[in-house]
Amino acid sequence: MASMNTAQKVMVGGVNSPVRAFKAVGGNPLVMAQGRGSKLFDINGRSYTDYCLSWGALILGHAHPDVTAAVCKAARKGTSFGTTTSPEIEIARFIVKHVPSVDMVRFVNSGTEATMSAVRLSRGFTKRRKIIKFDGCYHGHSDDLLAVAGSGVAFLPASSSQGIPKAHMQDTLSLPFNDTQTLQHTIERHHADLACVIVEPVAGNMGVINPHLDFLKTLRALTKKYGIVLIFDEVMCGLRSGLGCVQADLGIIPDLTCLGKIIGGGFPVGAYGGRRDIMKCLSPLGGVYQAGTFSGTPVVMQAGLAVLKNLTPKMYKDLNTICDDFVGRTNLVLRRAKVKAHLVNYKSMISIRFSDNPVDNYAQARQASSDKLYAKLFHHLLRRGIYLPPADLESFFVSSRHSLKDINALGRALQDFFTGRR
Repeated sequence: MASMNTAQKVMVGGVNSPVRAFKAVGGNPLVMAQGRGSKLFDINGRSYTDYCLSWGALILGHAHPDVTAAVCKAARKGTSFGTTTSPEIEIARFIVKHVPSVDMVRFVNSGTEATMSAVRLSRGFTKRRKIIKFDGCYHGHSDDLLAVAGSGVAFLPASSSQGIPKAHMQDTLSLPFNDTQTLQHTIERHHADLACVIVEPVAGNMGVINPHLDFLKTLRALTKKYGIVLIFDEVMCGLRSGLGCVQADLGIIPDLTCLGKIIGGGFPVGAYGGRRDIMKCLSPLGGVYQAGTFSGTPVVMQAGLAVLKNLTPKMYKDLNTICDDFVGRTNLVLRRAKVKAHLVNYKSMISIRFSDNPVDNYAQARQASSDKLYAKLFHHLLRRGIYLPPADLESFFVSSRHSLKDINALGRALQDFFTGRR
């Protein structure tokens, strides 16, 4: 049986994505064997209630029967053709119907590809070069977007990466999230060179940070005024609260939207879409080139469709209610115990803050984090059979397959940790 020791000999760090390596929490990363419903099972047969959920992708939990049936049926017909297929058209129609900003869509294979391509498209459309992002918002690992990116990047010596030419960073302006005044000043100063502004409308890669409405409204007004493309990166938060994504919740409609995770049913997927006049700048209709051999493969599209067809108003209502109640009840216990910690959520995206102060931006998120305390919490929960993401600044997630029993067990484990009953 393969082990982590073997993995570390043949894969860099024994992992294929850095945050999986347990660097932030210590100990040996787990090797998982299977998932079912709300549970993960490692190669030694131990089970864990999973709140990582493939980093937010599995809103229906592991191995949902509709998804696995759709995948098996699709795979029997062939895995990839390099041509357009019916499932691509069907899922594209679904996205166009439900996501307010999307008139046309292009599928890719990851969130990184989606955001990278949306930025290139924005530059091609506007004929401008500079972009604005926000501190702590992670938009994948493309060169232009890996500045002050939060998430796993926060554990590098610098908040970026080696190997990125300075020229890329010179055209990327990173601003504080939720800071309307700085946003306004920067756009007024640089608008003639700005191709786009990209933002997570609900931040999830520095923990969950809900946006100030005046911040997003000002951002929308200024980008419209100066012809700057506004990109909502909803790879993580998209379809987490409803089919219209965060933009529908808030009534603030961007020019382009990036999607991923949930729309692939656990398979590698990404998509970007938006206004028809912008999307028509893409090849083969326009001069902005982007391509991919495995974009929109039928197995992935059928898995995504099976998920989307299960995202009913009742499912969302039940899931959002159980999460809001859990956060409220846990915070009440922590306040009564005078613990300097609290939970924050956007629907079924949740974070732990080691502070009793609100967090509105990346600097405050770092102040409210504690690598040592989170590492202790992570292993405390692991011993209780609960698996959270192995990094302090990551969000954790709840699926429709988590029972009230699961949620209550997490609540008790958190309360025991913070009140000293370990």
